[in-house]
Amino acid sequence: MACPFCNPDPDVIVVKSDLAYARYDIQPVSPGHLLLIPFRHVASAFDLTDAERLALARLAGDARAIVDHDHHPDGYNIGVNIGEAAGQAIMHAHVHFIPRYRGDAPHPGGVTHVKAAGRGGEG
Repeated sequence: MACPFCNPDPDVIVVKSDLAYARYDIQPVSPGHLLLIPFRHVASAFDLTDAERLALARLAGDARAIVDHDHHPDGYNIGVNIGEAAGQAIMHAHVHFIPRYRGDAPHPGGVTHVKAAGRGGEG
């Protein structure tokens, strides 16, 4: 099966650098939920190069500017699922960039509470 994050359609790319790109999650936890994805296929975020980690961190800043402008969230959760046991469904490293809004969860205690509240997200 082909990796859905490799060779992305240019129309789904929100912002990119030489090493990584951002796209909207097809099963968003909240409005503006982005995935930050290295172009190189690597399953685990632990296997990213230093340059790829830096590119993803810089991309997070670009993503914040876009999401702040378009959605005006009240906060953010940023997280990585590594391995099936941790909820990673697509075995291509990626970072969830999740805007949060006041009242979007009954007890907003972080990423674990969002998931526990039954909200999905693209693995």
